[in-house]
Amino acid sequence: MPPLPHPVAEARPVDDGMAAFRMSMPPVIAKRADFLAASRALRQGTPGFLLQARDRGDGLPFRVGFTCSKKIGNAVMRNRAKRRLREVARLHLPQGARPGWDYVLVGRPDATTSRGFADLCRDLGAALRKIHG
Repeated sequence: MPPLPHPVAEARPVDDGMAAFRMSMPPVIAKRADFLAASRALRQGTPGFLLQARDRGDGLPFRVGFTCSKKIGNAVMRNRAKRRLREVARLHLPQGARPGWDYVLVGRPDATTSRGFADLCRDLGAALRKIHG
């Protein structure tokens, strides 16, 4: 009978090739209450999405959330829209976001999936400038 693997050896992390991507993503909003609080705060519409922003006032790193309703389309279209919004946020939020703020990117029907990626990036920059004055 072969020896059993050591439990500590099994607990070591395995490189799945996604570690660099996960590390570069800003912290995400996970609780419904935080999404609702952001929806009652500042808003800035763009052709590609709606940006909701809320100052938590705690000075901790900024957080980001993503949402797409069924108006976007089926699950495939909603997931595509959220993937695009996540990538825009990953690339551009670290430069324009402020500590202690929550940002929620809300997908728009047709626009989020069909708009050019460079246009989505410009939309985020413009929305952040308007939110933060």
